Amino acid sequence: MISSPCILNDVTRCIGCEECVAACQKINQLPQEDPPPRMGHSEDGLSATRWTSILRREGGINVRKQCRHCLEPACVSVCPVGALQKTAEGPVIYDKSICMGCRYCMMGCPFGIPHYEWNSLTPSIRKCIMCYEKLKTGEIKEPACVKACPKEATIFGSREEMLAEARRRLDAEPEKYIQHIWGEHEVGGTSVLYISHVDLGFLAWENPEELGSGALPDRTWNALKKVPFEFVGMGAFMTAAWWIIDRRMRLESEPEVENAAEGEVSGKDDERGLQ
Repeated sequence: MISSPCILNDVTRCIGCEECVAACQKINQLPQEDPPPRMGHSEDGLSATRWTSILRREGGINVRKQCRHCLEPACVSVCPVGALQKTAEGPVIYDKSICMGCRYCMMGCPFGIPHYEWNSLTPSIRKCIMCYEKLKTGEIKEPACVKACPKEATIFGSREEMLAEARRRLDAEPEKYIQHIWGEHEVGGTSVLYISHVDLGFLAWENPEELGSGALPDRTWNALKKVPFEFVGMGAFMTAAWWIIDRRMRLESEPEVENAAEGEVSGKDDERGLQ
């Protein structure tokens, strides 16, 4: 697996065919389903079972949306149980087996990427993992979404290579592109980059102009560093509540047991009288 794997999306080349969406669903064994208004989908078409989508804008503009795999991900920093992890290679992955479904990552992500499995009996957070396991083992050489793109609107390589390619395209056709690489610096940098002929501020969840270039964990940790203590307090509260409710239920059931016992004794006495 290459170091610092990165995807570059060129919006000028995307035709909106959704081959990337289908390839993602197939390799991750996700159900083939339609975007909103199904429960759990957001308006951008993402859900716990749909990890990439195509946003369609006026003028025939198509923009792919997926996890940005931030260099310093806020979702990882706010997860109280470590279910989300930033791998040494780069992709941000998660461990479903320990996810407690608190959804702090959904609140922490500035791009609205993680989604909750609302229809699952054992729900957790799901999102794009950049085909991490299959890339690491060498089963595939590039993410399925990249391989499936018929127009090479999305390409794959190291972050250094993708930044160099993005700059080459911007320099070669300055009149075609806005002279900006989305993801180079925003929120500390991301491993999914974009170049485009239209402004991509709408890709941020909210207030894109306030994202800045600073890494989000530095900001979110100040607000969420007390989360572990809140969990301890909530655990104590829930334990106390369970004890009170359980005791009340046992006390309420005792008269019924006593009445049943008295009924049995009375019944036996009546039987002796008849004999």
